[in-house]
Amino acid sequence: MTAPVALRPTRDRILEAAMDRFGSKGFPGTSLDEIAADVGVRKQTVLYWFPSKDELLAAAIDHIAGQLVAEIASAIHGVGMGFIRVEATVKAVFRTAVRRPALLGLVRELNRLGPPAADQLTALLAPLVDRAVEFLDAEMDAGRIRRADPRLTIALVYATVVGVATEPEALRAVGWKPGVVGLRRLRTELLAYLRAALGYA
Repeated sequence: MTAPVALRPTRDRILEAAMDRFGSKGFPGTSLDEIAADVGVRKQTVLYWFPSKDELLAAAIDHIAGQLVAEIASAIHGVGMGFIRVEATVKAVFRTAVRRPALLGLVRELNRLGPPAADQLTALLAPLVDRAVEFLDAEMDAGRIRRADPRLTIALVYATVVGVATEPEALRAVGWKPGVVGLRRLRTELLAYLRAALGYA
């Protein structure tokens, strides 16, 4: 059972507020004063736990990488090979996007910020990427999907999935409507697209 917000340690509440702000307003557009106000503490309290805005961002990156790795690892645990594994991963990402939209928004923001933030995220997600490469190599060797560069394939899948999950305005421009029904339809279409792109029968 999750502790009420007011009972969570101050450091955790600052970190959660920072992730929401960075993911929704962007890192440059967020001030420590805003984060402090969200938590209900003084700016000096934020600086006590995180001596600079950059250090707060680094802690946020550690946290979201850990969450993403845990979510995906849990989703694919015990799942066999084939497209069912891809499907389980996509569903895990969508669950995260629905439950905490700012989290994936922060992933998108880090890609825009570039080094060192993007490099930190890349290093933390490297074990997950390596597992995905092994999976794709095995699928290609088994003849279940077409032969391609597995790392480039992962980059394309990543860009597609994260882009779809974090760009609601672009989706609205093509007539997509947010909501439970809209999200299910979006996930179904995305999975069909990935099945075709990877070459699954």
